[in-house]
Amino acid sequence: MADMLNTATLNQLFLHARSHNQWQAREVSDELLRQLYQTLRQGPTSNNCCPARFVFVRSAEAKQKLLPALKGHNGEKMLQAPVTVIVAWDSQFFEHLPQLFPIYDAGAAFRNDPQATFVAGLRNSSLQGAYLILAARALGLDCGPMSGFDAEQVDATFFPDGRWRSNFLCCLGYGNEAGLRPAGPRLSFEQTCQVI
Repeated sequence: MADMLNTATLNQLFLHARSHNQWQAREVSDELLRQLYQTLRQGPTSNNCCPARFVFVRSAEAKQKLLPALKGHNGEKMLQAPVTVIVAWDSQFFEHLPQLFPIYDAGAAFRNDPQATFVAGLRNSSLQGAYLILAARALGLDCGPMSGFDAEQVDATFFPDGRWRSNFLCCLGYGNEAGLRPAGPRLSFEQTCQVI
């Protein structure tokens, strides 16, 4: 069993980490994005199905394509952030299961069941999106996850063949702490947990 992480690491990943709204003018390199994926891809998914797909929106042209789908101030955040990731999921993820999970034909559960495919794709890509946030923080990046966007518009613009579907967006970069609001409260253990 691994040792418990030290306080500084827990602070960086969870306790002191914040969702950022403003960003420093510092680039996020291709090498760091590749390292980010290499780190997050190790996170578990059911039957190792790995349905998440990641589109790193960085160029001015790509940002302008994404902008009309964003709601409220999310457009400003995205334009300022060095990178915004579209965390999506592949609706045909089960095609890769012979490679990812060769133990038995796990794809049989999904090939003719759109509802099972939707549930597994959304659930596991959400897990992978959370791994992205933790991996980014572990690599020294700040994150600004967003759900205030028109998913159908994003999908029509970036995934016109309909195979990939957007789940949520996440700005990445080096946050400007001057733009942070006070940390919001959290529910207590007693309000949210049961030990039975």
